Amino acid sequence: MPTPHDAAAARLRAAYAGSPTAPLRDALEPTDIEGAYAVQSINTRLWRSEGRTVVGRKIGLTAEAVQKQLGVDRPDFGVLFADMQLEDGGSLDWARVIQPKAEAEVALIMARDLDRVDASPEDVAEAVGGVVAAIEIVDSRIADWKITFADTVADNGSSAFFVLGRQVRPLDGLDLAAAAMTLELDGRTASEGVGAACLGHPLNAAAWLARTLAERGEPLRAGDLVLTGALGPMVALTPGGHVRATIEGLGSVEFRVGETG
Repeated sequence: MPTPHDAAAARLRAAYAGSPTAPLRDALEPTDIEGAYAVQSINTRLWRSEGRTVVGRKIGLTAEAVQKQLGVDRPDFGVLFADMQLEDGGSLDWARVIQPKAEAEVALIMARDLDRVDASPEDVAEAVGGVVAAIEIVDSRIADWKITFADTVADNGSSAFFVLGRQVRPLDGLDLAAAAMTLELDGRTASEGVGAACLGHPLNAAAWLARTLAERGEPLRAGDLVLTGALGPMVALTPGGHVRATIEGLGSVEFRVGETG
């Protein structure tokens, strides 16, 4: 017999067709961490059984102000699948999103496994093979983005798509905490930030993820991609727009938003 978690997972999957669902209050309390990840895991297992390939993780809620707004004291994570990646300079199919927003992030490419439950930022640095500028396209299957912590976790971290820049840089010599970010929409600055906006340093966020996944028995592996979290405010997307993010030391990454119809 389906559990409330199964039912919540099914509601979220159905919403991908374009009709968002109401918040999951009937299945999850707003700060039900374990329940929310249980729902996420149900869909992850199903999608993997259908042939989707996991390529990494995304970290969300890396700004303390957003954590406080949702009543929690920690970030969250979602799963990245290969079919979520858009080509740098490519196009987002508007029919595949509901209420999308974009944010600029530092992405890490792991060169070695990291399975330490006490992983530090220094441990992450030693395991990273490359760093790249990224844009995450977030979306919500919850109507009007009226999310709690449990809603966004269950909804795979409110994930949708991501774009990676073409330049992969070594971590050595980069000051990611001080790296300035500018996100432009149609050539105009729409969001600005800095690496320190991500839990003080993108490697802090990645270390949190490494510890959390190791505790869950699902550690980061060589080749995994990690989107470390937003460096500035999200920007709502509309059909026909052009989005470009530039991160100091990492270069730029961009995509276009397809038209409707």
